[in-house]
Amino acid sequence: MGRAGFGTRRFIPLLTLFTLLFAAGFGGCGYRPITAYTNKIFTDKIYTEVEVYLRDPENAVLVKDAMNEAVVSRFGAKISKKEEATTRLWIRFKSVSFSPIQYDANGYAVYYRANVNLSVRYLSAKSSGTESVNGFYDFPIEPNAVISDAKRFEAIRFGAQKALDAFISRMAVRGESL
Repeated sequence: MGRAGFGTRRFIPLLTLFTLLFAAGFGGCGYRPITAYTNKIFTDKIYTEVEVYLRDPENAVLVKDAMNEAVVSRFGAKISKKEEATTRLWIRFKSVSFSPIQYDANGYAVYYRANVNLSVRYLSAKSSGTESVNGFYDFPIEPNAVISDAKRFEAIRFGAQKALDAFISRMAVRGESL
């Protein structure tokens, strides 16, 4: 019984010491969150607009939701009305394609890749421009089956999210150099 109590008493100060050393090391290495760099380009009130892709009009809603989530979580900004926004983002689908990437022993496609190409135009008081970004998402299907609408929408949504992540990364790199 004496040993169990002794080990527990030693563990808590060691955990506290480790946590403090980790925090000091992490903070001392110059780490800054991505919002520190993107805030050099974008302001805190952002309006997003997604052009409807005529081949898949439902996807405009998915991309708008993904972009709004990225604005809040990755830019650390607020979604604003068009009139109140100090930064505007316009997103347009350039293309969406599906291609088989893996086949089974019988020659049936069992894995597909969705490629999503977006054009993102941005305008703020600090910067403006247009970026073309790509995202992809790999997904399985049953042999000798067609891609269902649910799988298709899911693949486009995740591909668009990856494309938007690529856009955010580019903006962070651009913001770092300012």
